Amino acid sequence: MNLDDLVFHPWVVQGPREVPTLIGGSGSHVVDVDGRRYLDFSSQLVFTNLGHQHPRIVAAIKEQADRLCTLAPGHASDVRGEAAGLIIEVAPEHLGHVLFTTGGTEAIEHAVRMARLFTGRPKVLAAYRSYHGSTTTSIHLTGDPRRWASDTGTAGAVHFFGPFLYRSAFGSSTPEEECERALAHLEQVILLEGPSTIAGLVLESVVGSSGVIAPPSGYLRGVRELCDRHGIVYIADEVMVGFCRTGAWFGVDHAGVAPDLMAFAKGVNSGYVPLGGVLVSDKIYDAFTKRPYPAGMTYSGHPLACAAAVGAINAMHEEGTAAAAARLGADILGPGLRELAGKHPSVGDVRGIGGLWSLELVRNRHTKEPLVPAGGTAVEIAPIIAVARACLDRGLLPLVQGNRVNVAPPLNVTDADAAAGVAILDEALSVADAYLS
Repeated sequence: MNLDDLVFHPWVVQGPREVPTLIGGSGSHVVDVDGRRYLDFSSQLVFTNLGHQHPRIVAAIKEQADRLCTLAPGHASDVRGEAAGLIIEVAPEHLGHVLFTTGGTEAIEHAVRMARLFTGRPKVLAAYRSYHGSTTTSIHLTGDPRRWASDTGTAGAVHFFGPFLYRSAFGSSTPEEECERALAHLEQVILLEGPSTIAGLVLESVVGSSGVIAPPSGYLRGVRELCDRHGIVYIADEVMVGFCRTGAWFGVDHAGVAPDLMAFAKGVNSGYVPLGGVLVSDKIYDAFTKRPYPAGMTYSGHPLACAAAVGAINAMHEEGTAAAAARLGADILGPGLRELAGKHPSVGDVRGIGGLWSLELVRNRHTKEPLVPAGGTAVEIAPIIAVARACLDRGLLPLVQGNRVNVAPPLNVTDADAAAGVAILDEALSVADAYLS
C-alpha cells in the first residue's frame, strides 16, 4: 500500500497520484525514496527562501525544542518577542507590533478583521488576479478561479483590475499608461462602491501564484494615496514575496510605501515550522489598547516556529539574502529565461523580480491564447501537465500554475544550479511548443 493514498490532498481530484515521495533534502535539492535528487525550482510553494536543511534554522529549532517545545499564547515568551523584534526591525515604518498566526491565510483573515473593526465598515477590495488564501474570507478575496467553487458572494469582497500590461484590461501600451489607467479604474470602483462602506484594500505587493506580476512604478504609491484619501486601510499581502524573495525585505520596499497592515508567512522562517502573522501599524494598535481584540489562535507565536524565524532572519542578514536575490534575478534568471523566450514560441511572456519569475505559455503569441484554460478539465490542462512531467523526468521540481511555469528557487541557490535549472526548462518547453496552434 502507498501510504500517500491515505491522505486527503488539497486542490486536486482524490485518488492515486504519480508524484515522487520526497524524504530528504539539502540546499536547493530534495531527494525521493529511491534516492533520486531533484533541483527544487519551486522553493516548494515559494517558501524555502534559504533552501532545505539550513543549519542555522535547524539548530535554532533544536535548541528551542530542548528548552520548551510549546506554550499557550497568553504567556510571555522570550523567543516570540525576539522574533517579533527582528521582523519589525526590517519592516516599513510605523508597523510596530506583530500578531502571530500559523500561516498566510490566517494572517489575511485577521488583517481584514482588524480593518473592519478599526473602521466600522464592511467591504474589502481585492484584485481579480490574486490569491489570498483558502479560508472563508481569504478565498472570497482571492480573485483567480480558485475562488469560484467556494464563492457565496456574501463576504463583502469587491474585486477590481490591477495593472498587468501583457493582458491589459485598459488597452495600455506602456507601463506608464497601465499605471495611470489602473489607478483611475481603482478610484472609480471606490467611488461607485462608496468610500464610507470600504474598510480595507488587500493587495499582493507583487502578484504571486496568479501570474507573478510586479506593479509598474508609481502604482503602489498611488494605492497608498487613494487609501489615505478615502480612509481605507491598506493591507499589503506579503505572504509569498516577503523576506527577500523580490530582492528586498518586502515587496513594498521597492515603492517606498508603508501599509497600515501587512500579512506575512512562508519565507519568514523558510517554512520549516508553520508561521505567519500581521504587522500592525501604530494607529491600529492604539485602537485596541482601549478594547480587546476579539480573536485568537491556540498556536499563535509557537515557540518552535518563532525560533525558526529568529534563525532564518539572522541568517538572511549574515548571508545578504536580499542582495543575493536581486542579483539572482538580474544576472541569471532574468537573462536566462528571456533567452528561452527567444527560442520557444510557446513562451508568450517572461516576467519577474528577484527570485520569483514566470514563463507564461500560450498557443499563439499573436492572440495570446493561453496554453491551457483557467479552471480547465483534466483533458484541457494535459499540455501543462506534460511540461511538468518533462521537468520531473529531467530532475527538476517545477512550480506549474495555470498556463504558467513559475520559477522560484531558494534564494541561496548556486549560479551553477540556477543555470542547470534553466537548461532543463529549455528542454521541457519543447513539449509545450508541440501544442502550438
